[in-house]
Amino acid sequence: MNKVVPAGAQADSQESPVTRDGSEKMGLFSATCLVVANMVGTGIFTTSGFIIQELGNSWAMLVCWALGGLFALAGALCYGELGARYPRPGGEYVFLRESFGELVGFLSGWVSLLVGFSAPIAAAAIAFAVYFLVGVIGCPEVGLTLKYQGLTLLTLSPITMLASGVVLAFSLVHRHSLFLGSRIQNILVVFKVALIMAFVLLGLGWGKGSLAHLTETPPASVFFSGQFAVSLIFITFAYSGWNAAAYMGSEISRPTKNIPLALLGGTLLVTIVYLLLNLTFLYGLSPKEMSGVVEVGEKAALALFGPRISRVIAGVIALCLLSLISAMMMTGPRVYLAMARDGLFFSNLSKLDNPRGTPGNAILLQAGLALFMVITVSLQNLLLLIGFTLSLFSLLTVVGLIVLRKRQPVSDLPYKTIGYPFTAIFFILCNFWIILFFIVSKPLVSLAGFAAILSGLLLYRLYR
Repeated sequence: MNKVVPAGAQADSQESPVTRDGSEKMGLFSATCLVVANMVGTGIFTTSGFIIQELGNSWAMLVCWALGGLFALAGALCYGELGARYPRPGGEYVFLRESFGELVGFLSGWVSLLVGFSAPIAAAAIAFAVYFLVGVIGCPEVGLTLKYQGLTLLTLSPITMLASGVVLAFSLVHRHSLFLGSRIQNILVVFKVALIMAFVLLGLGWGKGSLAHLTETPPASVFFSGQFAVSLIFITFAYSGWNAAAYMGSEISRPTKNIPLALLGGTLLVTIVYLLLNLTFLYGLSPKEMSGVVEVGEKAALALFGPRISRVIAGVIALCLLSLISAMMMTGPRVYLAMARDGLFFSNLSKLDNPRGTPGNAILLQAGLALFMVITVSLQNLLLLIGFTLSLFSLLTVVGLIVLRKRQPVSDLPYKTIGYPFTAIFFILCNFWIILFFIVSKPLVSLAGFAAILSGLLLYRLYR
């Protein structure tokens, strides 16, 4: 077989945050912060109540969160090699195009535009507005909702207006420059992790909790039950975003080394934070008190510290959502940029804003879709598609790594998947199990996911 030198590998020698043409680059710290920001969002503050409802045991829930972290880490190990092999903006679109051709790559990019970024940005912006207006300053939810035969057509309220303002603000920040966007992103992430760890330390050290909530030993059968599978689906949603740095490609300095390090470091840090945070929740609440609770973070804070802390926790969650919005606003446009450069999407999206080289048109497209969803779409069912469709393309991406290893071996990569092929096989089998269980348990949502992929197939045929 012919030896293939990864395109863009020459960027590995670039250590400066600014390239010769004046465009800016992210360092390792900023890339790691991007991964953390994409991962830590509403999932960690809302899913534990549903998981404990399924499992009914504290230790079983912690094991489930640890397994979810191991699963995400396996994905990060595999994506790290793909990022080192193809250090170009675009993430899964680039990887799948190289392994399976432009059609599969296009479908991945199309799903990213609709389900992977625009919809979660809109949902996170609305959630931020709810926590800020209702939780922090106590503003009641008022506004105008236009419906037709029970279908929401338009919603105008303080919540949708604030959510729209946040989307516009971050789109302008990331369109201005990578330097400004990454610095604001870093500040938000550092504050977010610091506030979460403060909550953990204060809760475990001085909170009014009980270790009795963690004394019951789980039966072995729970780890082989359907309830455990359902819990892993919830946790997969919460861990999504571990592949964020791969979307930036050569916009990260020394990408063949820093992309794998950012993916591994960010995923490992979030796994530790998630386990400590869930341990704090369980210290403050018994499994019965936590069961089925959506706002589990706020309820745990009330149990540990009293009623005055609830608004502080609401503010922390709102801050977490701000960094999540910022991170997705930064990563998503790199996919559409790569597609346009390959002639598979609107040509205007391939243009960079001078002099700082940001994908301004792609950022505006994503912001426009997110704004449309904020004021017109009920996101509940749409967001259920995220885990299914993205898990499907993650599975295909790691299968593509195996294909590329055989078809295009590269002997001098600075990073190769640790534990290969067992790491890749573990990730593929777990993802396949989750997807299969999702199809069986939620057939209508699965059909909607396949419909979104089919719409991309039709658009590709028409566009070509």
